[in-house]
Amino acid sequence: MNTNTLRWTTLCWCAALAVTIATVTACGSGDAATTATTATSGADDSGPMACETLSGLTLADTTITLAEAVPAGPFTPPGETRPLELPAFCRVSATTTPAVNFEVWLPTDGWNGKFHTSGNGGMAGSISYGAMATALNRGYAASSTDTGHLRGDGGFDANWALNRPDLIEDFGHRSIHLTAVHGKAISEAFYGDAPDYAYYVGCSKGGQQGMMEAQRYPEDFDGLVVGDPAHKWTSFYASAHLWYALATLDNEDSYIPPDKVAILGDAVTAACDAIDGIEDGVLDDPRKCHFDPGTLTCAAGQDQSTCLTAAQAQAVTDIWSGPTNGAGELLYPGLVPGGEAGPGGWSSWVTGREAYAGTHFMAAEDFMRNMVFDDPDWDFRTWDYDRDLPIALAKTGDALDADDPDLRPLRDRGGKLLVYHGWSDPDISPIGTIDYYEEVMSVVGEGQSSDEALAATKEFFRLFMVPGMGHCRGGPGPDSFDALTAMEQWVEQGVAPEQMVASKMTDGEVVRTRPLCTYPQVAKWNGTGSTEDATNFSCVMPG
Repeated sequence: MNTNTLRWTTLCWCAALAVTIATVTACGSGDAATTATTATSGADDSGPMACETLSGLTLADTTITLAEAVPAGPFTPPGETRPLELPAFCRVSATTTPAVNFEVWLPTDGWNGKFHTSGNGGMAGSISYGAMATALNRGYAASSTDTGHLRGDGGFDANWALNRPDLIEDFGHRSIHLTAVHGKAISEAFYGDAPDYAYYVGCSKGGQQGMMEAQRYPEDFDGLVVGDPAHKWTSFYASAHLWYALATLDNEDSYIPPDKVAILGDAVTAACDAIDGIEDGVLDDPRKCHFDPGTLTCAAGQDQSTCLTAAQAQAVTDIWSGPTNGAGELLYPGLVPGGEAGPGGWSSWVTGREAYAGTHFMAAEDFMRNMVFDDPDWDFRTWDYDRDLPIALAKTGDALDADDPDLRPLRDRGGKLLVYHGWSDPDISPIGTIDYYEEVMSVVGEGQSSDEALAATKEFFRLFMVPGMGHCRGGPGPDSFDALTAMEQWVEQGVAPEQMVASKMTDGEVVRTRPLCTYPQVAKWNGTGSTEDATNFSCVMPG
């Protein structure tokens, strides 16, 4: 694939990721075993079916609402305004009870023998057509779901979930599972052969979906590419999104406007950029940055547009630290320094582009009102971590939280999991993903040394931390890389990815490349040659 095509054109929360992180141009209280059983399909095994006849295919609790042949050329999906350039394909739309809408696109010619499912972003509510298009153009039978509801303005509304635990279950885990089961059955009916391999790709909410698949439905996919996962969904919304709101909005003096976000970001870069030995605007490992935001506090008589107030500096400290309970125990890891300034930074995810407009605020309040407390008038300022977090976990944890570190069922059936996370993610703390990886190591390598546990985990699960990448994309560091091809080689050829090369694009041109290394390795400059060229770096254990 030409490097220039490896671009992101959508925020991961608004259509999830397509086939690879680079080419994204574009589970609950029910019994899992029972759900899987009822999802079996009645595919015709007598031979390939014509596209239009797929409307008569029998699928459990599912109605096929459309089966039509689409000619090669421009195609504009429902609700979209820009046409997609696609090869000829058979388009199948279906609905599974109560309201899980999904589509499967089947290439008429040149099927690669594989099945692909794209995840969602934000609160989902729409089919990821752009991601499906990318998969279809790679020869995949492509699928996606709206997870059982229609999105509202902004992509973070949860009004649909009020007093609807069934829709919360679908949103949390059931919809992706059923899309995978039914989608593969539709593919088999159309081609007369079952797909040789099945892959999943998603970031953010799509990351949560992928982690849920790996943990709860390990038979669905042979390989899963998971980015910046909101896997501990309930704790993330309560102790990240809501925490950002409390830190910046509970006291009006704490709000940090966009121009002051730039002050903070520039100061962090100036203080910590060179720690890794290279001044390139990227913090390779923000855990080594110990910048004190209090140093930006306005002095007496200083122009306040050039500094932070004491309340603003404290808000930054709180967001980096994360919330604690009454016993002083950390409830969820805070953000790390390095993702504040620039497009897609704190002005998009933490503070908002103007007062009280932060994405975090709408997301947190809508989640709590409609999924946890069933109260449209609930006020975020009433939140108490000791009292309310246990209520939230009891209400939605089983349906939404993909936090089980026992991935041995996925390992034992031969599945592979590739997870990446941007070190400069201003939405979901990268520390949470590292913590989960190390929890998996403890389970998989029980009774072994740390080196043995790491080796055993890397046999089927590899983590790549991405220096300078924001939330699923963007940020000052290289953010385009072909994770799906790496996964295909791992699953189909047994070649595990030791590193992936990431590119930074400016005006359509590659301006920097850097290797991404398997955690806990890091990319180290060899000391000669350009620091903008990945070939001059090696993956080594951190010193």
